[in-house]
Amino acid sequence: MRHFVLLVLSVLILGSCSLRGITVSENITFMEEGFLGKLPEKQLNIFYPRKSNELLPVLVFVHGGSWRSGSKERYGFLGRRMARREIVTVIIDYPLSPDFKIHSMGLAVAKALDWVSGNIADYGGDPDRIVVSGHSAGGHLASLVAVRDVYFDSLGVESPVAGAALIDAAGLDMYHYLREKNDAPGTSHLRTFTDDPEVWKATSPIYYLHEDMPPMIFLMGGKTYESILEGTDRFMEVYRRFDPEPDFRIQKNKRHVPMIVQFLYTPGRAFRWVRDFVKNTR
Repeated sequence: MRHFVLLVLSVLILGSCSLRGITVSENITFMEEGFLGKLPEKQLNIFYPRKSNELLPVLVFVHGGSWRSGSKERYGFLGRRMARREIVTVIIDYPLSPDFKIHSMGLAVAKALDWVSGNIADYGGDPDRIVVSGHSAGGHLASLVAVRDVYFDSLGVESPVAGAALIDAAGLDMYHYLREKNDAPGTSHLRTFTDDPEVWKATSPIYYLHEDMPPMIFLMGGKTYESILEGTDRFMEVYRRFDPEPDFRIQKNKRHVPMIVQFLYTPGRAFRWVRDFVKNTR
């Protein structure tokens, strides 16, 4: 009987944690139409606990979709689950291809992060503990703004990025990938990255790794796309020059899409890895 009572109490305690009340503030504009003369209006959603006695760590998530599709609305599950673990979570939208090119996307992500830095305390978040994250193309954009300050410099602000959590990130060496692919001008990923090899290199995070980078965690599926396997392998070879023991987690049986779908399951390893990384980043 005693063991049964303890089991019931454990379930109630764990349940109260996972069902902790949260608030969702949706469609907040972080970038006005015509920003920098060319960018469109974009918005974000914020998920945060209703009650907290201190400012909480912040996760800013950039969605995937091959730089041409996707939206913040698809990732409410991530925001809700992280918020119930006392992480203020922001899901952003950004301009998509073919109407906008890769540099515009980088600027939009930087603008979102700057908005979060200036406003997240109103939602219980700590502006000094902002981790940028993303899956697939979103992982590329998250890594790009984490290692390159050029987008923040273009806005006249400092980078607020304290860490980066990359989930099966694409495009870590887009320069090498596009050179090998040799697509016809104006086709495939060139609609996003243009026909200019200088742009490919300028938007490939591998070429901008440096000593003062924020800490990062890397999650990769062992059965993901070959381009991600190869690109991540090249990236990590260079990254280890700066961090010989990176926080690099391979999930051997995961394919690309399940790498983000697994975050529906909060007791899962990937969820715990990212949760703990965000909470320990300062």
